[in-house]
Amino acid sequence: MKPFLPVILLLFFSLNLSAQEYAAKEFISINKDTLKYRELLPENYAKEKKYPLVLFLHGAGERGSDNQSQLAHGSMMFTNPVNREKYPAIVLFPQCPKDLYWAFTKRPTAGFDANTFPADHPISRILQDVKGLLDQYIASGNVDVDRIYIMGLSMGGMGTFDLVCRFPDTFAAAIPICGGINPEWLQAPAGKVNFRIYHGDKDDTVPVENSRKAYKALKKYGAKVEYIEFAGCNHGSWDPAFNQPDFLSWLFAQKKE
Repeated sequence: MKPFLPVILLLFFSLNLSAQEYAAKEFISINKDTLKYRELLPENYAKEKKYPLVLFLHGAGERGSDNQSQLAHGSMMFTNPVNREKYPAIVLFPQCPKDLYWAFTKRPTAGFDANTFPADHPISRILQDVKGLLDQYIASGNVDVDRIYIMGLSMGGMGTFDLVCRFPDTFAAAIPICGGINPEWLQAPAGKVNFRIYHGDKDDTVPVENSRKAYKALKKYGAKVEYIEFAGCNHGSWDPAFNQPDFLSWLFAQKKE
């Protein structure tokens, strides 16, 4: 266990550092469900201004009720002082409860093969709550509605695809990382949402074919889409994705047409 101790300690301190930057919040839905989430506001936040909004959906390993684990991956990009100065934005990290999934009402089939996603798949309760949270921020008047972005990894990548397909008029851009969806669904957001998709070609948890098929479908439907595949990368493709030099600059350059 000793070799893993520094990694565990680094993750612990990183989470605590992010938790200090992100305010712990709760959203109560119209059905009286409680959605725990973290909020990061721009420095020198001004209520009379409108800001881009980034919605981040975590993976299955960060589910829970501590309202902190969801910050494990990606949160420190937005607390980096240079990024906060260059890209002032409202950033939301909701947390999915342990027994639920963003894009499913029950555990998906083994292998998370996008081809098995049913065509009549209903929206999950937790994703309904996420949309309610987003609507609440939009109603506040502080969100630039032409610059609402969504990203997610693994289970959250699937949730990212799912939400933009159900509400294509809401989002300017989406970054699904090692996710997937039934390719037929992607006709709805094509031409409305700009996509950048990431996946590792050696992913043994979520098949890389999910992202390949999504890319091909979006191209067929006329979407603006980029696909970046990392050679030799297993499931943790979010790490090289976040380290792409233009990851945030691409995101914040997107705007509803």
